[in-house]
Amino acid sequence: MRIPVEKLWGPCLVLGAAAATVAAEPAARPTFTRDVAPILYNRCVECHRPGEAAPMSLLTYADARPWARSIKEKVQERSMPPWLAAVETSHRFENERRLTEREITTLSAWADGGAPKGDDGDLPAAPRFADGWAIGKPDVVFALPEEFAVPADGTVPYKYFTVPTNFTEDRWIQAAEIRPGNRAVVHHIIVSAREPIAREVSAREPNSGGSANPERGEGRAGTNKICGFAPGEQPKIYPAGTAKLVKAGSTLVFQVHYTTNGEAARDRSYVGFVFAQEPVKRAVLTGTALNTRLAIPPGDSNHEVRSTWTAPEDVRILEFMPHMHVRGKDFTYTAVYPDGRREVVLAVPRYDFNWQLVYRFKEPLLLPRGSRLDCVAHFDNSTTNKYNPDPSKEVRWGDQTWEEMMIGWFDYVREAAEAPVAATR
Repeated sequence: MRIPVEKLWGPCLVLGAAAATVAAEPAARPTFTRDVAPILYNRCVECHRPGEAAPMSLLTYADARPWARSIKEKVQERSMPPWLAAVETSHRFENERRLTEREITTLSAWADGGAPKGDDGDLPAAPRFADGWAIGKPDVVFALPEEFAVPADGTVPYKYFTVPTNFTEDRWIQAAEIRPGNRAVVHHIIVSAREPIAREVSAREPNSGGSANPERGEGRAGTNKICGFAPGEQPKIYPAGTAKLVKAGSTLVFQVHYTTNGEAARDRSYVGFVFAQEPVKRAVLTGTALNTRLAIPPGDSNHEVRSTWTAPEDVRILEFMPHMHVRGKDFTYTAVYPDGRREVVLAVPRYDFNWQLVYRFKEPLLLPRGSRLDCVAHFDNSTTNKYNPDPSKEVRWGDQTWEEMMIGWFDYVREAAEAPVAATR
């Protein structure tokens, strides 16, 4: 299963002289139909299309032409497409959004040349998306039980909503996507599956209105994080032969973080699942290397926080997702192998709270039993951090964005072969 966006690559921009026997001619100016559209279709329109998070569509020439100069500026400074990983590792990521130098040159030359349209016959077919979905049409959709009223101002504690799956048999989820009902007030959503045995009720349980640690849905017995939504986060799409297991009778738990914006609003978010269509050989598990005891001193511009996780058996890491709040500065995952060898496997040197990105390995990372994932994060609690709510205060762990978190999320599978499981359809 993959995001249904065709990998379209247009002709390369020709730079150089003509053959020696032919008079030299200037290289043809890039056009939208021949050179630019293939780049936008491959790199940008996942978000830059109607109904998605980006502020404008780039699907057509009429859409893109007014933004030509802005496109040049953003790609040259490498703020678009958003991709925060450093290049100094030997591992490549399947969902990497970084543009090549040739793509940047093409987009810049197109803007400098007056952003011409080109011949309609050169235009490749636009990628096709299921209406409202990046994962294709889901097999099943679950929505919040009812609309939630978000006040105009104030702080809204994390909300937890439960939705029964009514699954009468175990289901294997091969792709999952959360759709916020009202993007203006939804900061993030995490959807977990809770087995029937884990239905204790307490003052901090879902629907109680209480506050809880964000990793709670994964750390409790009988619960399993399925997917999340946050600015910049892509849907979950698991490699062939792997999937998330949702057991019969499970209940979905929506953890929703609402942010007020001066206007009262209502929200009813939802999640869609695509079931595995082929035998599942390995279940996808989710882990965390986190530190809830952080205490960032006032005025500290480079406070270090560490966390670690040890592999209890041979595993393969599928993806990473570092998470901090507005004081987050950088985040690094280092693999420490049983023989003592250390390897930086993901470095995010300029963390950005506004882009909660997932880094999905092209080739899953093997960690033999006893290997560690060591995570190191730095926080800027000084006046030089323009996003800092209050540099005069010590900052500790908390749900709200003026508090902090340090979580190294990761998805993995056990390396040991498992008996194939029949597909669910």
